[in-house]
Amino acid sequence: MAKEKSTEDKIINAARKVFIAKGMDGTRMQEIADVAGINKALLHYYYRTKTKLFERVFTHAFKEVFVVLERAVSNEMDFERFLEKFISQYIKLLKSKSYIPQFVIHELNRNPDLIVKQLQDKSFIKEKLFQLVDQAIEDKVIRPVPPVHLITNILALCIFPFVARPIITGFAMDGDKKKFKTYIDERPEQVIAFVKHAVLINQKEEA
Repeated sequence: MAKEKSTEDKIINAARKVFIAKGMDGTRMQEIADVAGINKALLHYYYRTKTKLFERVFTHAFKEVFVVLERAVSNEMDFERFLEKFISQYIKLLKSKSYIPQFVIHELNRNPDLIVKQLQDKSFIKEKLFQLVDQAIEDKVIRPVPPVHLITNILALCIFPFVARPIITGFAMDGDKKKFKTYIDERPEQVIAFVKHAVLINQKEEA
């Protein structure tokens, strides 16, 4: 059992690398087998088609995103604390799994139905997120911002630096990769401060 799990892990890791580098259409099963260090027959034993393997890799990547979202909305906390936890944990995930944004964007262009299905399977997270925003508005903790706008604004602030890494590094930082690393390390604090300033109701203003 442990050996089978190890082989499947090798396949998933190899497939992710090749899919990220070449996309679904440009990838051949033989390439994945070569990167995994196994023969093609064994690869087909685990995954009969490239499509099935891609869906497995994509689902695994998306699952990690939803784990962060689910943890953020499942814990009872005030809205300001929720913002801090959600933003910091999400950027931490993207730092450790920097392939996720590009992987998702590529699939959005190729097969958006797969992403829609992933989202529909986790609709309870959307409902909880929207409820958190609506309750914060009702309690006059934040300004009256439509939940869909607030959530997409936060996600965009977190994701964009990873999608636009070559532009930010090459243009804004003159190709200095160390500067980009520092920039990413600073990003949670900057995004949290920006969102709080944009949506939290100042008590003095309320008075």
